[in-house]
Amino acid sequence: MKLLIMGRPGAGKGTQAVNIREYYNIPHISTGDIFRANLKEKTKLGLLAKEYMDKGQLVPDSLTNDLVKDRLSQADCKNGFLLDGFPRNIAQAQALDEFLKENNEALDAVLDIDVKPEVLIDRIVGRRVCKNCGATYHIKNNPPKQEGICDKCGGELMQRADDTYDTAYSRLKVYDEQTAPLLDYYRGQHLLKSVNGDQDFAKVFEDIKKVLAK
Repeated sequence: MKLLIMGRPGAGKGTQAVNIREYYNIPHISTGDIFRANLKEKTKLGLLAKEYMDKGQLVPDSLTNDLVKDRLSQADCKNGFLLDGFPRNIAQAQALDEFLKENNEALDAVLDIDVKPEVLIDRIVGRRVCKNCGATYHIKNNPPKQEGICDKCGGELMQRADDTYDTAYSRLKVYDEQTAPLLDYYRGQHLLKSVNGDQDFAKVFEDIKKVLAK
């Protein structure tokens, strides 16, 4: 199963990505993880990316594309993968299409976790993340058993600096302007499968399994 997951900030992609990874036994691939792994291992691509990041510049599409292609070429992606955070624009989507075509592969579906903006604001501001393992919680919808403490590793939970009202509105605006056109791109390829994300997380995953089974 070769999948791409999309959704506005706070739509619950992280939670559903974990569910999809475990249920379909495929690696969850995020651009953030790819960058961190390459920087840690000091690969050629990672060092190139670091040059841009150290200058406070965005990593060019061409380099981001190469990093993702390198990750998709690894053995654990042979039977499928879940892409998260890539592509971010039409140019990256086209590069992904070309890479998959060259390898006689194609995406099976593009999942869009659709949630109303006003619901997302509440979700974003209430989100808490473990400093140690990165597990995600919400003070209302998915609270930890003990306030401020991660259920999985006992680490301290924190509110990310960009999980405030002002930054939430800004991030939603940027998403709609820059990333939303990808929905039309994949809709045109008959790959887009939208799921109502304004539900309990378990119900959202049940709906995901249903649309992927069609």
